[in-house]
Amino acid sequence: MNQDVETVIAGAPSAPSEAAARVTRGLLAGGLVAGPLWVGVVLIQMLMRPGFDIRRHAVSQLSLGDLGWIQVTNFIVAGLLMVACAVGMRRALHGGRAGTWGPLLVALWGLGLVGAGLFVADPMNGFPPGTPNVPGHLSGHGALHLLSSSVAFLSLIAASGVVFARRGAALGEPGWTVCSAATGACFLLAWVALAATGAGIAAINVAFAIAVALAWTWLTLMAARLVRDSRRSS
Repeated sequence: MNQDVETVIAGAPSAPSEAAARVTRGLLAGGLVAGPLWVGVVLIQMLMRPGFDIRRHAVSQLSLGDLGWIQVTNFIVAGLLMVACAVGMRRALHGGRAGTWGPLLVALWGLGLVGAGLFVADPMNGFPPGTPNVPGHLSGHGALHLLSSSVAFLSLIAASGVVFARRGAALGEPGWTVCSAATGACFLLAWVALAATGAGIAAINVAFAIAVALAWTWLTLMAARLVRDSRRSS
C-alpha cells in the first residue's frame, strides 16, 4: 500500500511546478495582448483624429492635443505589458539560449515605450491642428521622447535580428530564424531611412509605420511560441 502511494506521488507533477508554469504563462500573456492592443488603438486614432495623416505625421504625435491622453496611455500600458512579458521570458528561457539577453532587450523595449508615453513628442507638420506646417523645434520633453524611442528601437532590432535569430538557428528552426532576422533588418532599414529624410518623404513614413506593425507582430508570435512551449513542458 505504501509503495503504491509512493509511486503515485513520484509520478505526479508537483503543485509548485504547475503553479510556477501558470505564473510564467500569465506573464507571457502580456506579450500576446500588447501588440494587438497598441496597433488597434493607433489604427482607430488614425481614422478618428482630425488632421492626422500617417504620410506626414509620426504615430507619436497622437500623444498631442485634447485626446493625446489616449496614445499616452497606449504607450504606457503596452510598455508595462511587455515588461511583464520579459519577466515571463526570463522564467521560460532561464538557463537556455537567449535566456539572458532576450528578456533584457524585450524589457528595454517595454521601458522605452513607457518613456515615449511619459515624454510626448513635439508638434510639427500641422499636427495637432493649428500647429505651423513646418518641422517643429526640439524641446526637452521631445528630446527625452526621442531618447526613449531610440532605446526601444535599438532593443527591438537587437532582440529580433540578433538574439532570437541566433536562437532559432541554434535550435534548427530556419523559418523562425529568417522571420526574426528579417524583422530586425526591416525595422533597422526603415528607421535609418526615416532619420535620414527627417520624416519628409511620405513613402518612408508609411514604410516605417508598417515596420512598427511588423515588429509588434513578431513580438506577439514570439510570446505565443513561448506560451506554447511552456504548456508542452508542463
